[in-house]
Amino acid sequence: MMSDGLSEDGGDHSPLRPTFHIGQHDSSREEPLTEMQYGQILNTGVTFVTTPVTNNHFRSRIFDLVAGHLAQITEQSDSDDRGQSQLPADSIVPPLTPKDTALFPSLAVNTYIAYISPWIDLCSSNPTVANISRQVLNLEVAYANFCGVRSIVIPGPRLDGSRNGGNQGISQHGRALQEAMAIGSRLSFLVHVPMYREPGLEVRRSEILSHLAGQSENSAERTDGEIDIYSTWDSWHTIRTICDYSPRLFVALRIPRVLPEREVQEKWFAEPLHYLTLGPETFQKNKAGHPALPRTHQDLLFSYMRLKNAPWLLLCDVGPDLATLVAQTQLRVTQGADFPSLQEAAAASQTAKSPMSAFRDYVVYLKWLETQQPPLSYIESTTLASFQDWLQSPLQPLSDNLESATYEVFEGDPVKYNQYEAAIVEALAEWKDIGRSYSSANGSVVIAVVGSGRGPLVTRALKASEKTGVPVQVWAVEKNPNAYVFLLHQKELIWEDKVTVVKTDMRSWKGPLVSGTPDDNPVYGKVDILVSELLGSFGDNELSPECLDGVQHVLAPHGISIPESYTAHMTPIATPRIHADLLSRAPTDPNGFETPWVVHLFAMDFAAAERVPGHPRFQQAWEFQHPIPDATLKAMEARRSGGVMGGGGGSMAGAAGANDHNSRFCHLTFVCRTRGVIHGLAGYFESVLYAPRLGNGRENVEISTHPDFMDKKSKDMVSWFPIFFPIKRPLYYPADTELEVTMWRQTDDTKVWYEWLVEAYTWVSETQRIKVGASELCSSRKVGCLM
Repeated sequence: MMSDGLSEDGGDHSPLRPTFHIGQHDSSREEPLTEMQYGQILNTGVTFVTTPVTNNHFRSRIFDLVAGHLAQITEQSDSDDRGQSQLPADSIVPPLTPKDTALFPSLAVNTYIAYISPWIDLCSSNPTVANISRQVLNLEVAYANFCGVRSIVIPGPRLDGSRNGGNQGISQHGRALQEAMAIGSRLSFLVHVPMYREPGLEVRRSEILSHLAGQSENSAERTDGEIDIYSTWDSWHTIRTICDYSPRLFVALRIPRVLPEREVQEKWFAEPLHYLTLGPETFQKNKAGHPALPRTHQDLLFSYMRLKNAPWLLLCDVGPDLATLVAQTQLRVTQGADFPSLQEAAAASQTAKSPMSAFRDYVVYLKWLETQQPPLSYIESTTLASFQDWLQSPLQPLSDNLESATYEVFEGDPVKYNQYEAAIVEALAEWKDIGRSYSSANGSVVIAVVGSGRGPLVTRALKASEKTGVPVQVWAVEKNPNAYVFLLHQKELIWEDKVTVVKTDMRSWKGPLVSGTPDDNPVYGKVDILVSELLGSFGDNELSPECLDGVQHVLAPHGISIPESYTAHMTPIATPRIHADLLSRAPTDPNGFETPWVVHLFAMDFAAAERVPGHPRFQQAWEFQHPIPDATLKAMEARRSGGVMGGGGGSMAGAAGANDHNSRFCHLTFVCRTRGVIHGLAGYFESVLYAPRLGNGRENVEISTHPDFMDKKSKDMVSWFPIFFPIKRPLYYPADTELEVTMWRQTDDTKVWYEWLVEAYTWVSETQRIKVGASELCSSRKVGCLM
């Protein structure tokens, strides 16, 4: 993407920004809008509206039903005192009638967003109220599903489980919703919850069924002085867990007047947001008297709108109400019938214009705010955004031959190859200054690009030679027979005699052919610089250590490996979307939760706190360096050739232990300040391509996907997405928890795999902590990378 909105051809194109989809909700609305009223709303600039499923007639019937049943229970209780003990039968909600609803199938009904009656209380501690509420929910969901509605909003719990002794009905809400989702099989469900329980905003606009049972109307507003800003997330987490992370279940998140701390905002960012609801209390008045959002709220919207499936904005109770729409409609009818003068029409419109105009101000402001978003960066462009939270199986580069399209994706990242070229330039520039010897007879530096693919690193090696004036001999080694054909084509068209192409597995290559032929008295030489791009998302997950160990025998004693080293890093994260995706794959992919996935992680929440001394958010797991010591190489060859029987006690069962030196182990501790849930581990890597030997103020040439250092070392590099190690069951942890992560890199000489385990400990005193949870031991052995 070009900066300043200019394309490569000089044309003026507007920069890309996320689109705002704006809707309107009126909680006092009793029935769907008429076509004329609907048109009035759409003319203000919104694209969708909500509609109730039932009306006040139905509400009155249900209230009478509940009141009558509760009266029978009270009467029966009095009878029990006189020796009788028969409770009345549970009440059954009668079917809907045309008097109970104005929602019917129509051409426009699939554009409506249905809103379940807000007066039900699925969490009520009164069994009668909870039972009737569940029946009403099922009745309205079934009818909305019949009419053709596509999405339906469910009011969330009014009280959370961690407030004022706790709401014991959160599980009731989740269970009722699970049943309703089975009934509304074609519907998307949205649970409407606040970001946190902001005091003063839980205003009762109408009575709820719980009032009939004597429960306090203001129970949701009780406070103990301190606000638990995570309680609503806890309630949501309980509900979606009961619903087994259904892909049809989303969040309609109410944005508060005062935003909570950043950790809460990031926790909701990871959830499946579909609506962000904005009430009148969220807005302020600017100098001109028009509604506006504080800067903090603008930044929040800009952040949430970066999601691949950007949430829609729902204006709640900011107008226009039904009376305004009726007045506006009557005005149009009158004007159309009586043909008033312009002066009369203007005077008449003033009586109904103000509320409609006020609502239009909100819409106009949000449309303006849409244009104020920072343009999408290159990494956030349409192509790359499509990869957000999309699972990709890791490559098997040794056992599979990659397609040209896969190579082409790799080659589309100039940052990566610029860094590789810089590393080769540094190595060549220092060659004479250090006084290194040459492996060639004519004074050229011998460079071998192993696993050369379609040859981008070969081209960069030649460019580095031109920049430094150091002559080179380049060998391109590739096992893929199809890529080999392309390399020969590149040699004919571009490289000519500067490059020698060899088709073989790098581990079987004997080195540059100095004299003779492969079949007649061959004499093989050594390589001065060994260049490879075998790194995976975790550094070593595509078997770079095993490949470079296997080709190291061709490297001269003074030789250089590019890269020289790489380190793996990890952190625990919450990724509800990915966990839901893996659950949906379980019937056809039984190894889904034991596969390290390559994924452009985006809608996630980091569990570990930042800036904890000794326990950073991202921690190093292990490191590999090249070339390995000669003693290690000799021991590896001895084990492989049978010189060491049995492989020793450190090897896997049945293995000779030739690759044991590439096994790794780590145990890391992450500190979590707030409570939350994790779904797995995010993995990154850093690599030193070349470290200058002479110093002189020169810095290492590096590449990195580490979130804290990527912009400094290889900004905008897109060749590698992070790796994700899932756990089968989400691990919930309380505040002030330490997550202990244990990981192994295992090998049996035929393949490499990972095993990982997460444990949660919380402190109960200054000297004692207890274990509060743990994942299962996960292993990718069944899908390990083949050697």
